[in-house]
Formats: sequence, structure tokens, C-alpha cells
Amino acid sequence: MNSSIYFWKYFIGGIFITIAMTGLDQDMMQKNLTCKNATESKKNMFLMSVLLVVVNVIFLTLGALLFIYAEQFNIAIPELNGVTRTDLLFPEIAMNQGLGKGLAITFIIGLIAAAYSSADSALTSLTTSFSVDFCHIENQPIAAQKPLRKKVHVGVSIVLIVVVIIFNSLEGSVVSNLFKFATFTYGPLLGLFAFGILTKKTTHDKYTWMVALIAILLTYFITLTPSYFPDSFIGNYNFHWEILPINGFITFLGLLMVSKKQTTSIDS
Repeated sequence: MNSSIYFWKYFIGGIFITIAMTGLDQDMMQKNLTCKNATESKKNMFLMSVLLVVVNVIFLTLGALLFIYAEQFNIAIPELNGVTRTDLLFPEIAMNQGLGKGLAITFIIGLIAAAYSSADSALTSLTTSFSVDFCHIENQPIAAQKPLRKKVHVGVSIVLIVVVIIFNSLEGSVVSNLFKFATFTYGPLLGLFAFGILTKKTTHDKYTWMVALIAILLTYFITLTPSYFPDSFIGNYNFHWEILPINGFITFLGLLMVSKKQTTSIDS
């Protein structure tokens, strides 16, 4: 149970990661929001869930075949800065194992296409959010809105490039690091969602971001507890994906502390 790869940690944490990264992601749920009614939306969600299981099984199978191929032909898993990087095995086989330039070019094109499909929506969302929430672009003159939006777009692009470089330099695979960061960044989103669904209170907007930031910092401190305080009540327990619901719960409690009673009713 103390191991970070304990089954129930993956299982429970995986449930909340799916809720946060899929159910609370507008890019992922937009297709459901555009359905004509709730019945069709539910049907779409159910069918999408089935398809995702099939797709995941296919990808797991392809991943297993990749490692079988590497073992069969004695291909070593690539290392970066002395750390084994399993996520680099696919490009290593596709580009450096004499399978032909055609396969290497196809791999590069496929990788770029897959990256752009996600990067495009992320750039659009971040640009819109920053322009509206921080730059208050709607209050700017019409002539100034387009240049401002372009500057924000370029700035967000640079930030994303820096993030990619940082992720590439971290120890471990990109995917594992992505989920590790998601347990911190999606926790406040999960807490906000639970607060909106389970309570009839409203928050003070000026305190909401503070609550989210404090929740992330407290959660990070909790993950360090076994290292700095080995004799504490949790002993040698190693946190994994289950830190996400803990993060969300801390956010939920913080929002309760800074909430107020809802004074106006919201018509459906």
C-alpha cells in the first residue's frame, strides 16, 4: 500500500483524473454540450466512453508490441541524462532502426498532426481566457482588440514552448510527468465543480484564486511529508494519483470558508 504503484491508488486516482481531465474539460465535452437535448447528450457520452475503452486497449496493445519488438531485436530503451525514457522508444524504432525513410517521415507527420490538434485548441482557449479575464479585451477599442489578441497569442505560444522544454528536461517520461502535474492543477477545478454542484452558496471571486493556490501548495507539502517527516502518522506512504481528490477536497473546504449565501436565484 505504501508503494506509489499500488493498484487502488491508480484505480481511485484514475477515476478522478478522468472526471477532471475529461468531464471538466470543455474541449472534451463540447461535443456533448452541442447535442439537441439531455437524452442525446447522455447517449453520446455513453458511446464515447465505450469508444475510449476500445481506443485505450488498442494503444496498450501497440505499446506492448513495441516493447516486444524492442526485446526481440535487442533495441535498448533510450536514455536522456542517464534516465531511462520509455516514451522515446517509439521514435527510436521509427527513425533509427533502419525501417526506411518513408516510415520515419510518416511518424514525423503523424506526430505533428497529433500535436497540432491539441495545441490548437489549447492556444485558442488560453488566448481567449487571458484576453478576457486579465486584459479585459471587451473594454478595449475595436481597433485595439485585434493587435492585443495577436500579442497574447504569441505570448501564450512562447509560454507553451517553454513548458515543453521544461517537461522534456524533467526526470521520467512526459506522460507520467503530465499526470503528476495534473493531480495538482486539476485539483482546484475538481473542488470548484464539487462546490458548485453540492452547495447552493456562491464564492467571493477575489478569494477563489487564492484558495486554489493555497490548495496546490498544501497538497504539494502533503506529498513531501513522508520524506521530511518519516516518523509522521502516514509513515513511509508514497502519494500518487490519489493526491488529486485530496487537492480537490482541500479546495472545496477553502471555498466553504470564503463562501456566502446565494442571494439571487438562477433561472434554468
